[in-house]
Amino acid sequence: MQITPPFGYHEVTPLQKNRKVRLLKPGEVPEFARNLNAIPISYSEFALVAREYPIVFTTGDAGQSFAPVAVLGMTAGENLFCSGTAWAQNIYIPAYARRFPFCMAKVTLDKLEQQNRLICVEKAHVDDKAGEPMFDAKGQPLEKWKEIERLLTEYEADLERSREMCAILADYAMLEPFTMQATLAKGGGAMHMTGMHRVAEGKIEHLNASQLKNLVKKGVLGRVYAHLISLDNFTKLLDRKATKA
Repeated sequence: MQITPPFGYHEVTPLQKNRKVRLLKPGEVPEFARNLNAIPISYSEFALVAREYPIVFTTGDAGQSFAPVAVLGMTAGENLFCSGTAWAQNIYIPAYARRFPFCMAKVTLDKLEQQNRLICVEKAHVDDKAGEPMFDAKGQPLEKWKEIERLLTEYEADLERSREMCAILADYAMLEPFTMQATLAKGGGAMHMTGMHRVAEGKIEHLNASQLKNLVKKGVLGRVYAHLISLDNFTKLLDRKATKA
């Protein structure tokens, strides 16, 4: 059996009821996200994320598929919402970071990827001395684990909806590449961000009735406008960078 860890995880292992897990402290940033300038978001997070972060679409396979991400920094390796090991106060933390050190991992058995994913935990966080139990002595889930499991299952279902949304936007040819350029005041260096895609708002009016109905029915249209409004948050991001500088 081969387990493929999600992005940001080093080595994961199936969760065992008799082991303890060292959890993150409230507001703590997972190590992988401390130098990350963008983080994946899911379908139901758009409204919350759009309040603080720019939402853009990225592709890792030359446009065959896309994924929504929240932009955290203006340059590679920069998370402007991280100070030391803590996330900025009173700022929504994307679920991708909140679920750590747990995840739902892809499993390959006899060279075939299984349809169902396996609940796993970052191996370095399995800690029977400093960790917390997720199950009682009888193997029954504790309340803390019930909350975590709910987050994992809801997030996984949300990712499927995100993939469907991105597939629709790509099929309707609504995504276009764009770049963002800025210069910090007082002699700051120029920044040039690439690799991002956004919805071409002008194409919405050219959709046919069936396409527009589908966007509304699946809740995609509302998320499209949340994404478009969120692009104004690049100004907030630039202000954060200027403040830190």
